[in-house]
Amino acid sequence: MIESLVNPKIKYAMKLKQKKYRTEFSQFLVEGSHLVEEAIKSNMISVLFSTQTEIYPDIETYQISEQVMLKLSDLNSSQGVIAICNKPEIRELSDKLLILDNIQDPGNMGTLIRTAAAFGFNTIISEESVDFYNEKVIRSSQGALFYVNIIDKDIIKFIKTHNEYHYFGTDVLMGKDIRDIDFSDEKIAVILGNEGNGVRESIKELVNNNINIPMISTESLNVGIAGGILMFEAFKEK
Repeated sequence: MIESLVNPKIKYAMKLKQKKYRTEFSQFLVEGSHLVEEAIKSNMISVLFSTQTEIYPDIETYQISEQVMLKLSDLNSSQGVIAICNKPEIRELSDKLLILDNIQDPGNMGTLIRTAAAFGFNTIISEESVDFYNEKVIRSSQGALFYVNIIDKDIIKFIKTHNEYHYFGTDVLMGKDIRDIDFSDEKIAVILGNEGNGVRESIKELVNNNINIPMISTESLNVGIAGGILMFEAFKEK
């Protein structure tokens, strides 16, 4: 059993709580039985730490003390299992893309990842957004993170080099009513912007259609909700 906080494996795992080390080592932490199970299904686990004596076949596993688990954990009440996972390889682009411009809230990002997986937007491209592998993003995604192709990319360069997609931006003031939008193109991309500022003007100028969701008594929706509506409409039409 590992009981020391200065154990090299524990010190390495602690580093992965910071984005710079997740980027450097291409690994990240997942915590809790549900997320660990999803990571096992996706064959992404490198090392597993548990306070129990459970056996995980073919996974390098270490039993750790409650004190060490509390140091690694980000939860108020730990579930007793944490894993170091390898970041997935970038895969081929899917026919439906979700493009995220400067999304900053981890809860919103996790919700969008989960919704994208639900409605077949199996590639997510992001620029200047919160880290996909932030612990709050991972928890909010409920494991959907393991089932989508996630790419950090310059959005404007991507649009200019991938004209095979029909791009739908969002504009609460000048956008076209979503009820009049045709999502039937074979390859489509939905673009969502920053919580406070929306999609950048330089991006909106490049898209095929900017969309507005009509509302009765409010000016805007949370980006996670708006994204869910847009992706469902596209999914429904497909």
